[in-house]
This record gives sequence, structure tokens and C-alpha cells, in this order.
Amino acid sequence: MEFSHPLARRSKVWSSEAHDGSAQRVLVIITTLALDRKSKRFKPKLVERLSSAARKFLAESKDATSFLMMNRAREWDLSAP
Repeated sequence: MEFSHPLARRSKVWSSEAHDGSAQRVLVIITTLALDRKSKRFKPKLVERLSSAARKFLAESKDATSFLMMNRAREWDLSAP
């Protein structure tokens, strides 16, 4: 089962290792939405809509146990502290 949503540019389930050495599967969602609450472009309703869809996916799927939303690297503001 794949995660698909109009606000997600891309998504993939990645395996990561926890501090205790156990494996964890994480749904990584790439979006063009502003995720920084301080940004003028931040739209909480859209971010919540995407988060809600991700939580629903996790509840219905055994593919991942958690999710992470992030922007494409070229959209990062490298001048921010």
C-alpha cells in the first residue's frame, strides 16, 4: 500500500534504527507546504489535512509506524539560524 495525497509531492517508507538497535519503519512525506509556523506561507489547515491523511494511512497500513513531513532540500532557507 502506497501513501498518496494531493499535498504530498512524494512519499516513501524508510527503515531506520532506534537507539536500542531495533528497526523502525518511517513514512517520509515530501511536500511543498510551508512547515515552519513562523513562515508567512504557513497554512495550518493544509498541514493538518496532510498530517491527518498520514495518520489514517498508518492506522490502516502495517508498512510504517510513524511519519515525517519535510520540504524538498532546494526549498530550505539556509539563511535561517
